[in-house]
Amino acid sequence: MSHSAQYASGASFQAFTTHPGYRRMFAPSALTIGIFLPLRFYEGDMHVLAGQVEWVTDIDRYGFAAVWVRDIPLFDPTFGDAGQLFDPFTYLAFLAARTKVIALATGSAIFSLRHPIDLAKAATTIDQLSGGRLVLGIASGDRPIEFPAYGLEHSERGERFSQSVEYFRQLIRSGSQAIVSPLGKVVGAELLPKPVTGNLPLIVTSSSGQSLRWIGEHADGWLTYPEATHTRQGPQRLAEKIRAWRQLIPDGGFRPHMTNEWIDLVENPDYPRTPLRGGYVLQTGRKGLIDLLGEWKDAGVNHAALGIQFSQRPTREVIQELAEEVLPHFPSHEGPIPQDILW
Repeated sequence: MSHSAQYASGASFQAFTTHPGYRRMFAPSALTIGIFLPLRFYEGDMHVLAGQVEWVTDIDRYGFAAVWVRDIPLFDPTFGDAGQLFDPFTYLAFLAARTKVIALATGSAIFSLRHPIDLAKAATTIDQLSGGRLVLGIASGDRPIEFPAYGLEHSERGERFSQSVEYFRQLIRSGSQAIVSPLGKVVGAELLPKPVTGNLPLIVTSSSGQSLRWIGEHADGWLTYPEATHTRQGPQRLAEKIRAWRQLIPDGGFRPHMTNEWIDLVENPDYPRTPLRGGYVLQTGRKGLIDLLGEWKDAGVNHAALGIQFSQRPTREVIQELAEEVLPHFPSHEGPIPQDILW
């Protein structure tokens, strides 16, 4: 293995046995539940986010595995979704101070847009402040409008993504590193702070411009989108995709798979799984959701990130029903307890 390849390669479960965020979310043959932010859909008024941090505190207290934030630097009206609005790293630092055990996940940090030094500095800072609860979902970016704003070519995002992953991993290693990359050089300097446990899990989103073999070799985990969740064929296709990926993991060790779904959880527990908004949102009662999560678990999924921003019921009701009726079927893992934070 070349010097550069060893820094770009991914790691399996044993490499993260002391990482509180990773261990809370992932274990072989198990599935946990996280919540995507925002909890209510932004339609031009920031007041829609009022009270969100209190709900996140409840989500932490109820025992969910993770809370997820998206990285959308610029709002593109043609997408119609501004995400959770805040800078992901700034907001996770804020949430770290208001929560105790929940994993803090990015879904996903755009590694093709931001420089690896800035990414690493922000990520290791949050990891330290949270006691090792940061899990980095990473991606190459799916909004073409953002790339020229950064002076970058959208068509080159895949190559820049892989370069950024290698650079990032070298930066967070212990000690100073001599780094020579198309994205910059580091000689005689060191990035501080380092991660609490010495490493940060990088969860690659979709293809991120890479081959399946590259993802098998270089990702610490894989986040993909579900297919036709109102049918039996969707989870079956997902299972085939996960099996194909895991066959390409070099050491044959366990690496987690994640998927996500936007749901409208209706009050009737028997309401059937029904696609809305062209299949982008799944309307369902809790029994249908429990069945779907079970199908995902059987397919090899280890974490389900649920977005509730399109729910028609009050946010607190949805969170409480998920916590009381769904979460007990898919409990979070205890894992190591985050260290006491003194700063």
